[in-house]
Amino acid sequence: MAEITAALVKQLRDKSGAGMMDCKTALTESDGDIEAAIDWLRTKGLAAATKKAGRVAAEGLVACAVGDGKGVVVEVNSETDFVARNEEFQMFVAKVADAALAVDGDLERLKAAELPGAGKPVSDALTDMVATIGENMTLRRTAGLSVGNGVVASYVHAASAPGLGRIGVLVALESAGDKNKLAALGKQLAMHVAATNPQSATVDGLDPEAVQRERTVLTEQAQESGRPADIIAKMVEGRLRKFYEEVVLSEQTFVIDNETKISKVLENAAKDVGAPVTVSGFVRFALGEGIEREEKDFAAEVAEQLNG
Repeated sequence: MAEITAALVKQLRDKSGAGMMDCKTALTESDGDIEAAIDWLRTKGLAAATKKAGRVAAEGLVACAVGDGKGVVVEVNSETDFVARNEEFQMFVAKVADAALAVDGDLERLKAAELPGAGKPVSDALTDMVATIGENMTLRRTAGLSVGNGVVASYVHAASAPGLGRIGVLVALESAGDKNKLAALGKQLAMHVAATNPQSATVDGLDPEAVQRERTVLTEQAQESGRPADIIAKMVEGRLRKFYEEVVLSEQTFVIDNETKISKVLENAAKDVGAPVTVSGFVRFALGEGIEREEKDFAAEVAEQLNG
């Protein structure tokens, strides 16, 4: 039996939103396995949904850059939001995005690529920024999308400067239709992705293991109703459809009008742009997601400074 520590209980509570004692019981029942404990809580109705494990725990900027048929998104982290508002840092991140576009969003190639106007690799320019501003910085990640025929559109949420902000989204639309109309649609869909954070573009694109896990949890929940097996099966399929509506882009309701399903939006767009439209991919970066920030005791920190 795994040791159920206070830290483990707190971790589960932060992820699930359930009460402390319920979390302890769930961990005991699951032999200390966090993910299994979350499923146990959901089965018992004690956690409405799994909270995102990744939390915004780092500062900096996310940037997007798009070109002819392709686009990239990058994340450069700093220690404080103050640095993210620094014009020199903003200019640096924008140039990093431009450099990423030239290497199709490949992180290792980006580090070695020359930063526009700097005459040195991006990695060396980043080291110089750290020395100049006096705060630790990291080029954390980058991703790119391209289309054979169509557009890659971008949207940056909470923008502090053009193309720079806290959430960056790329949406790739494959279509032989009007490029200007496709770009306008792509930006709206990117705004939608920024707001809803879907897991995949289509139901078929979902991770089969994630779907099976959801089905298992829903089945266990339905079985607690005590109803016949055929009724339980229908309950599970109904709840699974609701799950798809929450996490699959094509099944979601468009946030722009709050009534049309995205699959219907694409169908209607085909008439407008003059050719069928397909979402071939999307990428969403939220600043600092997945990075755990060190928790500090502010009072102890002040006392340490005073005593130092």
